Amino acid sequence: MRVHFDNTLENKEKMEKQRFDIDSFLYISYWYGGLYVVIEGWKELALQDDAVNSLLDSPNVGILRRYRHGVFHFQKEYYDKRFTEFMTEGQNCVVWVRQLRKAFSNYFLEKLNKNA
Repeated sequence: MRVHFDNTLENKEKMEKQRFDIDSFLYISYWYGGLYVVIEGWKELALQDDAVNSLLDSPNVGILRRYRHGVFHFQKEYYDKRFTEFMTEGQNCVVWVRQLRKAFSNYFLEKLNKNA
């Protein structure tokens, strides 16, 4: 979903505004919601990595949890406050999400390479 979101951003100028708004919101919401599921698994499995764990100390985790609930449960309001809250109340949330995704990727790629 991150790749689709990034591709949508790259093609923004070529897309009509309404299509861009729908596509970008769809991809970012599924990406962010799925990222929280990875956080849940990380915690449940008690995995350890300094880079990941330091990012998970952020208050953004709780706000992302609410965002995830907004994504994967029916909402009457298309732009439910759980979506806007992450962007408005999160601490550098866009940068944090990208750093967290990269930290998870590094951790799992390293584990994969050790087991190969």
